[in-house]
Amino acid sequence: MQSPDPLSKTLAALADPTRRAILERLSRGEATVNELAEPFDISLPAVSRHLKVLENAGLITRGREAQWRPCQLAPQALKHVDDWLAYYRRFWTGSFDKMDAYIATLKNKDKQ
Repeated sequence: MQSPDPLSKTLAALADPTRRAILERLSRGEATVNELAEPFDISLPAVSRHLKVLENAGLITRGREAQWRPCQLAPQALKHVDDWLAYYRRFWTGSFDKMDAYIATLKNKDKQ
């Protein structure tokens, strides 16, 4: 079995609301595992498992400072998701432009 591509790993990691909340917290600065665990009603080992998934997906990095292992956001991994979405964004934009044109046509008909 082949390993998932980076985009699949990132999307799988982002699928969990706890992991998204951890990323949101890390967007405000680095934090320890204990600090990241505070708002959740789950065990430290469970938080560590979430962190491992995020780290394997390249979404966070973990440093070493004495006995502490602070976690930091690694936003470059989100670039894969943004690039993938950019391809589809043009379809959404095109659809909205068509809808705006259609609404403008309806408004012009109402005025006449």
